[in-house]
Amino acid sequence: MSGIFVALQGAVAQGVLWGVMVLGVYITYRLLNIADLTVDGSFALGGCVCATLIISYNVNPVLAIVIAALTGMAAGAATGILHTVFEIPAILAGILTQISLWSVNLRVMGGKSNLPLLKLTTLISGVSDLLGITQAQSSMIVGVVIAALLVAVLYWFFGTELGSALRATGYNEDMIRALGVNTNTMKLLALMLSNGLVSLSGALVCQHQKYADINMGRGAIVIGLAAIVIGEVLMGKLINFGMKLASVVVGSIVYFLIRAIVLQLGLKTNDMNLFTALFVACALSIPVLTAKWKAKKAYTEKVEEDETC
Repeated sequence: MSGIFVALQGAVAQGVLWGVMVLGVYITYRLLNIADLTVDGSFALGGCVCATLIISYNVNPVLAIVIAALTGMAAGAATGILHTVFEIPAILAGILTQISLWSVNLRVMGGKSNLPLLKLTTLISGVSDLLGITQAQSSMIVGVVIAALLVAVLYWFFGTELGSALRATGYNEDMIRALGVNTNTMKLLALMLSNGLVSLSGALVCQHQKYADINMGRGAIVIGLAAIVIGEVLMGKLINFGMKLASVVVGSIVYFLIRAIVLQLGLKTNDMNLFTALFVACALSIPVLTAKWKAKKAYTEKVEEDETC
């Protein structure tokens, strides 16, 4: 029983830290209607940069997280320029940046596929030592504090004139362009902001798991989509935009709890990517199928009423 409790505690810690990444995915996927595949590369970039700064340059762990976020913004800018300046479709621009980041991440780590942080002090281990708690508990505290701050800042930002213009670009690009807003600039800003959050999350996860790996971002976009769908199902009827932002973090926590429970039930780790893909496919398909079923049912009932009359 204690093993299950420890596993669930670790899942919550992971869910909160990955929730920061999901916030970034939410900005592009829900606000701009762009499935940005840069995410898989920029998540790993954040972890690789963070680990290299701490190991090779003895940089403060908090500063390393900030620098990692800035590098993620640079990756987002690369995708944004390919999409807005060179008019490459967003999904292809993301793929091109993601592929290039594989080589960049290897160079950042000096050609190594992973870098361990086992004996070094990180933000997570520092809080753990300070409060005398476990790594998982420390990760939860750090993650909740950072996620809450980011939700508050994003809620404020998207309420400003600039943030409102960014949201409007996703809702009706032609309308906002007619009002004199440069939609390409909005897209570039959104991609930078999104990938900055994704890399920040990668740096946090790196410090939580005590190593950076070239493959740590694989499947991040799918996890992000799964968390968004779960959050919307659980809290989708909430009108407040701030609560919608919070819901994606909740969705991330629930997703990792589901993963932990499924693994405890005996699913092999190698099958988790298949499970995640099927889960997301079902979650995205069910609302569409339900809407079609309701429309068909309403049409059938109307036909029957007309025949009766």
